[in-house]
Order: sequence, then structure tokens, then C-alpha cells
Amino acid sequence: MTPTRRRLFQFALTSPALLALAGPAASFAQDRPAFGLPEDPGNVFISPCGRPFRAKPGQPYPVANWFRMADADADGKLDRTEFVADALAFFKLLDRNGDGVIGPDEVAFYEQRIAPEVLGMRVDVRGGVAVARPVLETVQGMPGGPAGGGMGGGGGDNEGEGRLGPPDPEDFSHPRPYDASGAGASPYSFFDEPEPVTAADTHYRGVISKPDFHALAEIHFSTLDSAGLGYLTLEGLPKTPVQHRLERTRNRRR
Repeated sequence: MTPTRRRLFQFALTSPALLALAGPAASFAQDRPAFGLPEDPGNVFISPCGRPFRAKPGQPYPVANWFRMADADADGKLDRTEFVADALAFFKLLDRNGDGVIGPDEVAFYEQRIAPEVLGMRVDVRGGVAVARPVLETVQGMPGGPAGGGMGGGGGDNEGEGRLGPPDPEDFSHPRPYDASGAGASPYSFFDEPEPVTAADTHYRGVISKPDFHALAEIHFSTLDSAGLGYLTLEGLPKTPVQHRLERTRNRRR
């Protein structure tokens, strides 16, 4: 079992996927404190399916970038079909060998090359180059620290988003367990899911199938659409803990 899988077990009781199986309530990340984050954290949003969206400091919070991408017909309303299609498109990207499941190596690639935030890293995109480093500077020299090296930017409004550079085989044989951020992806997300991809593995089989990913997307949509409208709007979405933190920091600087 990888370090991230062990962390998933530790957070299992607060996973909205599992809570949805046990009852109607789901745990939003905004209901939990963002422990360990700096006062001015990275301008990062991690979508419900786990895809990171990053913007430079001072730019608008990139939840809008995700919403525009997922809103296929650009009508300002994200319906269930569009929401699930967005998740399944990311599943296809993660399923690098096309075998219909996301296996351990593909999970490692996601954690270390696509969204290092789930391991407690902060991806700095200033200057147009995305580089992962520990969130807390005091631990920068610890063994297994940064997921180092340059990372390919996504272009457009989303700096550093998307698939990154060629993987190092060492990434998979020597996983980096560093996770001092407080809850992995949760501070950057709507949901309290430290690892949003493996959160779909509710049966703990060690692989995530397309039906697993689809099922979690359905749960996420129903949780966000608490009013039962059948669609989501950008204005009606909850704010992530990081979004709240960034807004407070900016207001104090005015």
C-alpha cells in the first residue's frame, strides 16, 4: 500500500463518497480548517474530479477556469451531464495506458506530476514556470521533499495546469510521502477529499474503474446541487478554504 493509500484510509470516515453511502450528508472542505497552509497560499483550485487549475498570484481564483471548461454549451449553467462528462474526460487523461482503470502507477503519476498539492506540495507558477516545492519552507530539506523539476504549463488562463513533463521512472519506485499541508487537496477543493482520484476507490481495490469515477461524480453533483435545480452556477458554488484565505489576505492589503 502506497503512502497516499494509507492516508486515504486515515481520512476515509470524512470522505463525501463514503458519507453519501452512509447517509445524505457530505463533508465540504470549507467546513474544516486549512491546517498548515501559509497565510497567502498558492492560487489553486482542484476540481471535484481532481484536476488542478492554477493562476498567478493576484489573478482571479481559477474555479472560473474549471467552470468555463466544464460548461460545454457555455450557457452559464453546469448540468449533471456536463459535470459527469468533465470527470470522465479527466479519467481518460489519467488512464495513460487505456486499459479502463487507473492503476497504482497512474495514481503515482497524478500525485507527483499533475497535482503535487495532494502530497503537500505547493506549485509555484510565477514567471511562467511551474515548480513544486513543500508548502512549509521549514521542511524544504526533509528527505522525500519536493516533487522537483520543471512542470509544463497549461497555457491560457490556467498556468501550470494539465499534463506535465515526461515522468521519471524513479517517481514510481520511490514515492514521496511528504504531506504536511494539512489535508492534501482538501483546502483547494469543494470537498474534504485529501486525494480526490483515489477517493473514487470506495471498495479499496487499489484501482479506480470508470464506473467508480462516474459514481463519485454523480455524488459530487448531487451534493453541490443541494437545491435540486439540476444545474450549478459559478456564483452558487461554495468557496474552497484557500479561496477564503486568499480573499481575506487581499482585503487586508487594501
